[in-house]
Amino acid sequence: MKVVHRDLVPNGPGSVKMIPVDSEDLWFAYNLIATGDWVMSRTVRKVLRETAGGRDAERVALKLEIKVEAIDYDKEGSVLRIRGKNTLENEHVKIGQFHTLELELQRPFVLRKKESICCLLLCLELISEFHLCLMANSCYLDPGASADLAVVLMQEGLANILLVGKSMTSTRSRIETSIPRKHGPAIAGYESALKKFFENVLQAFLKHVDFNVVRCAVIASPGFTKEQFHRHLMLEAERRQLRPIIENKSRIILVHTSSGYKHSLREVLDAPNVMSMIKDTKAAQEVRALKDFFNMLSNDPARACYGPKHVEIAHERMAVQTLLITDDLFRNSDVITRQKYVSLVNSVKNSGGTAHIFSSMHVSGEQLAQLTGIAAILRFPLPDLEDIEM
Repeated sequence: MKVVHRDLVPNGPGSVKMIPVDSEDLWFAYNLIATGDWVMSRTVRKVLRETAGGRDAERVALKLEIKVEAIDYDKEGSVLRIRGKNTLENEHVKIGQFHTLELELQRPFVLRKKESICCLLLCLELISEFHLCLMANSCYLDPGASADLAVVLMQEGLANILLVGKSMTSTRSRIETSIPRKHGPAIAGYESALKKFFENVLQAFLKHVDFNVVRCAVIASPGFTKEQFHRHLMLEAERRQLRPIIENKSRIILVHTSSGYKHSLREVLDAPNVMSMIKDTKAAQEVRALKDFFNMLSNDPARACYGPKHVEIAHERMAVQTLLITDDLFRNSDVITRQKYVSLVNSVKNSGGTAHIFSSMHVSGEQLAQLTGIAAILRFPLPDLEDIEM
């Protein structure tokens, strides 16, 4: 994220002008922008003009500031859509008219808040370096620095290439090829189709996997597809002298999964050989914390709880050792509710506990969201929590 200008009041309102340079930046903005904020950006609006022959529609570029009423993030298209009422005087758009701003990569925007931006950034910890940028007034974050892991999830005829970063898992390529049956006279067609499929996956791998950024690349599949593709990858790397693959072949790991679909990423992140390569990354820490919670829930249920009410009561009794919370809860449309969760995170840390803020765009965050989005591992048992309605 590039920060162009900031105007912040300690523990008070303020504004920040930013330029998103990577899809992770748009995800960060999605977490930061809330209902009731103001966002200003250049946009295009279709306006009607009176002409001698009637009325003509024309698309006009202009600058608008809207008061946010709805936010939608399209991770596939890397677009953040913000809908609300215009608050900036303009000859083409009246004050109070609805408009949808589309925040895209390299398009500057200004975010203005009533509540403290500094407080939210510090508490959410969505991009820890970003707060330093605000304090320095201007900086540029490497857009590729957040991709810790590349994953090729595949099965015969299907491959998904994913990048797992600090805040989100993004699908960079999806390859689908029809593979005929392997039996009888169709065997020649099978081998030809499989070779073509592997070549398409290889091209996508070369395009999207940068070993200067990722810790390792995982090839995962059911059956022997991963071994077949890995063999194809190594042979072609030697034949074509593909230096990035040859020099980093030790960082390419094979993992068994139940399918080539994206939900199998959870199995990849559970693999010990993968976890050892990314053990100090945010995604790995989330996986470990969630695993610890489920183990505690199974083995000593009185020392684990979930749901806002149970977690709040446990914290009131100073029992929370580890707090698990999704960033979805910080996007609540109610400011008081947002501030309540921010205060909870701060309070747990101040009392000597640990707080993990899960990205809802990682598989572990999706799992936690199924448990209301908030859970805790406790310092000591609280068996009576089960008697309290959630």
